[in-house]
Amino acid sequence: MALNFRVQFLRNAYKSLKNSILEKYPLFPGMLTAFLSVGLWQVSAWNSLELLGFNLIFRTRNYLPHSSWDQRIAVIGIDDRTLQQYGQFPLSRDRYTQLLETLEATPPAAIGFDILFTEPTNHDAKLAEAMAINGTVVLAVAPSLQQQTLHPVEIFERVTSIGHIVNHADFDGITRHFFLYIDHVPSLSIKLLETYNNTLQHTFTANTNKSQQSLITIPSLQSGMSKKSVWLNWVEPTEKILTYSFADVLQKKIDIAKLQNKIVLVGLTATGTNDFLKTPFLQTAPTSGIYLHAAVLDNLLNQRFLRRVPWQFELLLLLFISIAVSILLTSQKFYQRILLLGLLPLIWFGLSVLVLTIANLWIPTAAPIGTILLAGLSVQWQEQKEKQQLMSLFASHVSQDTARLIWQNRDEIFQKGQLDAKEMVVTVLFSDIRSFTTISEDMKPRELLNWLNTYLGAMAECVHKHHGVIDKYIGDAVMAVFGIPFPHTQTEEIQQDAINAVSAAIAMQARLILLNQELQQLGLPAIQIGIGIHTGLVVAGSIGGSQRLDYSVLGDAVNIAARLEQLNKNTQEGNPHSILISETTHHLVKDNFYTQKLKELTLRGRQTLTMIYSVTKMQSPVNHTDK
Repeated sequence: MALNFRVQFLRNAYKSLKNSILEKYPLFPGMLTAFLSVGLWQVSAWNSLELLGFNLIFRTRNYLPHSSWDQRIAVIGIDDRTLQQYGQFPLSRDRYTQLLETLEATPPAAIGFDILFTEPTNHDAKLAEAMAINGTVVLAVAPSLQQQTLHPVEIFERVTSIGHIVNHADFDGITRHFFLYIDHVPSLSIKLLETYNNTLQHTFTANTNKSQQSLITIPSLQSGMSKKSVWLNWVEPTEKILTYSFADVLQKKIDIAKLQNKIVLVGLTATGTNDFLKTPFLQTAPTSGIYLHAAVLDNLLNQRFLRRVPWQFELLLLLFISIAVSILLTSQKFYQRILLLGLLPLIWFGLSVLVLTIANLWIPTAAPIGTILLAGLSVQWQEQKEKQQLMSLFASHVSQDTARLIWQNRDEIFQKGQLDAKEMVVTVLFSDIRSFTTISEDMKPRELLNWLNTYLGAMAECVHKHHGVIDKYIGDAVMAVFGIPFPHTQTEEIQQDAINAVSAAIAMQARLILLNQELQQLGLPAIQIGIGIHTGLVVAGSIGGSQRLDYSVLGDAVNIAARLEQLNKNTQEGNPHSILISETTHHLVKDNFYTQKLKELTLRGRQTLTMIYSVTKMQSPVNHTDK
């Protein structure tokens, strides 16, 4: 369109560029997001964030209606008050004998000691006898620093069951999973549950159906496996687990009958001990390790261990989110994307909490949310790249400032396909080559075209530099407009448009001097031009049919500028630079340029007189003192 600012061309260019990108790379932002997200997943970069997400969804669930710890579990804690009364830990073993004797009247279904009885003492015989009489005691075993398992003394091991108490915390210290079996050794919780089932069978022998209904399914170790791990479902903070003081039980300050048929855990709960446990709820102030086994028992009793989705599903989920969110965001405006990028992570987090609450299922939280944000970045990056390409395209037709203005108002241009007609005050500049017909007759067509394009390109640079728009080329003539495509309504803006137009005219003549020197060296004809400038009211809008639209300006102001340009042929005196301006334009620029009043004329096609002024110097008086 030869630098004519055609809206149809720009709209088609926009769609063509956008469609070409989508045709070649229709899912490019989504694929880029998928590549980044899956790559981070592959190198376990999401893991640390997933652990934070684990903590957050459990804490959030705690504010919603949720299940409570199983009331069949009770903890007898060796707390601070117990140590004050009976001395420092470890307690004398006759205290444990007293505990078992105290519980004989209304015995629990199973009693587990989260205490290592590895060294023999003088009280072991009586304690072993009490354990044998009780028949439901399970003791702890654990590996030592030398990788050797620490067993109870032999006299205890003959009359009790044993289970491991190993705690494998994650790197942040929080315990999220637990080994029900390690090297074929069942955990303390598994052995307690076996004891509990055995007690139930004896308790309900008169009612076989009730017995069968009450038995708890115990996870078994698969053939060929030596370990079995489960994810813990932390139902709520551990301080809500039913807990009694060891001292209060011995002194019968509580109703011992409350412990009948329960699974009782005995262990250290005093503050400042080494047996601590971090949960999603308690981190800076850890709880006691005995509550780990209470949590495992709760999950076993209610079959509510945490479940995780398979890694294949997680991978497909990330791929789906990458593509779907990218497609969704691509069709949205910027502010809508921001809204969605704030809303979608909240929706996914809410879904994670809901699924955890209803189905005890832990779905990935951080990776999907991170993928959503990556999709937003990818789409924005793609649009920014597209914008830069379009801005480069626009910049070849208009100035950078105008291109930026077009981009800001692209919805109006590219969605409607045209700019609505608007009345506005603009400054119109016409220029024309003197004796062009004579020159063209002596040149070959290709040589003429190259010569003309060199000139037009140089003139366009001057116009664009001063924020003008090349409206059209009419052969060798140039029509430029200052003040479009969006109306300037302030007096200061209109004045600046006029100043820009005169500045562009001066720049065109100055550039022509250098250009003629280059043409002379190439043996090509020199160029002389005349310029006419007028400021006035026009109608600016799209002209043409649906297949071809021009954005142009119409009105008397255009005609006046064209007539002024033609007057340069017969107005040499007082017009050294062949730049004529109307009285309207002169009124706006008189304080910024050296001008001279020439004469008042009736322009062809007009009834009224028009005062003509010339620009007499190629400098601005605002930069010089010798006006």
